[in-house]
Amino acid sequence: MIEFAPYFITALIYALVAADFWLDASAKPSLKISRWHPHLIAVGLILHACLLYKSLFTGGLNLGLSNALSAIFWLTVLIYWLTDLKHHLNSLQAFVLPPAAFFVLLQYLLPEAHLLPYAKQPLFMTHLVISMLAYSLFTFAALHALLMMAAERSLHQKPTLIKLPDFPPLMVMETLLFRMIGLGFILLTLTLISGMLFSEAMFHQALRFNHKNIFTIVSWLVFGGLLLGRFQYGWRGRKAIRWTLSGFALLFLAYIGSKFVLEILLHR
Repeated sequence: MIEFAPYFITALIYALVAADFWLDASAKPSLKISRWHPHLIAVGLILHACLLYKSLFTGGLNLGLSNALSAIFWLTVLIYWLTDLKHHLNSLQAFVLPPAAFFVLLQYLLPEAHLLPYAKQPLFMTHLVISMLAYSLFTFAALHALLMMAAERSLHQKPTLIKLPDFPPLMVMETLLFRMIGLGFILLTLTLISGMLFSEAMFHQALRFNHKNIFTIVSWLVFGGLLLGRFQYGWRGRKAIRWTLSGFALLFLAYIGSKFVLEILLHR
């Protein structure tokens, strides 16, 4: 029970901040309470980082499914927290924090021992860090796209299950979305390049056409197509949202889907 306490406290911090915002959705947000949100999230991030460090570096580099999901959402919350300092994306915490709270608890409840065999290889670690940053940026972009969808429906007074106050202007949200996708695309490109270099060095084969690589390449093409459509044809709005969510779904299948099949279903 004592070991569970820090996981519960971290998840509770995330959940309370998100719940406070959701409860204010039908009324004017309480500035007195909202002022403390960034500070509470920062405390949650610190506790979450400590839990990840302990879990990831026990007997090697343990990047099982639950640890990977927890690490990705720690980075996603960190990206949100840093972005919110400038752009005031208060509404996005209602999307980012609940899954982060869930995956903190999952990290404790479903521990998976999956020690990475190449943790001492600098090229592999470079590939791993870049890929985790890319996945987290695209997770943030996908959640941001969902927020844009809710904001657009609210603007046109269409029925929606998500009713939140304090939407930033759609143009600001759209600009931020494409900045995140652009940066994520660069990191995803570096992920593919570093992965091929590592594969060539270790297995003398630059690219193996397995489930993970195929979905990653297709996702890279989708995000590249979205950026091309944006700059060449001015794509925006619903089209941008659909392409963002489609690319993220493919990327999710590439990494998390393959880890779920191998570790949970096949126990490898």
